[in-house]
Amino acid sequence: MNTDNTARTADATPAGVTRRRIWDPVVRVTHWVVVVSVLAGYFIGENMSFSNISWHFYLGYITGGAVLLRLIWGLVGPKPARIWPLVAQTTELPRYSKTMLKRQPSYWPGHNPIGGLSALALWAVLAGMVVTGLFSESDDFFEIAPLGHLISADARLTMNGLHDTLHVFVLPLVLLHVLAILFYALWKRENLLRPMITGWKQVRGPD
Repeated sequence: MNTDNTARTADATPAGVTRRRIWDPVVRVTHWVVVVSVLAGYFIGENMSFSNISWHFYLGYITGGAVLLRLIWGLVGPKPARIWPLVAQTTELPRYSKTMLKRQPSYWPGHNPIGGLSALALWAVLAGMVVTGLFSESDDFFEIAPLGHLISADARLTMNGLHDTLHVFVLPLVLLHVLAILFYALWKRENLLRPMITGWKQVRGPD
């Protein structure tokens, strides 16, 4: 009986696949901070009032700090956290897309080419929202952002318009992220949430 159980356990993990620590604490903490702050900020932004506009600013500061830390860590952190490999591996998109519908885990060491492209797009939009938000002016609630006094009134309104335009892309990118997690969990039988909590992931390939 023990021999059969051992054999089944061994067969459950394909050859060349090992369990490794991929996501370090900085990646995991900034990820979940951004999740909470962006969703809360988006909700307040959609239901803005004189009583909660300051909270929208505070959540923007938190998001900005987390995104800035993640981008810096993407330059100096460990390899799975680096940003440049995400850009470089976009050349793998055609090859990876051919395996997308296979009903098996990808065992990709980190963000796969499609997930990496999605992450880059989300970081770019969030960074743009934070920057434009710092210089914008709310014409509905007569509030000027912390850095708004450094530019002219017309420039503040331009920043406000850019902020609103970028805001349109946030929810679709977040929904795409959630749908991808569900697709991998239900179809490819790969849990992408657990590694972002524990840091450990089953991957194929050398260290």
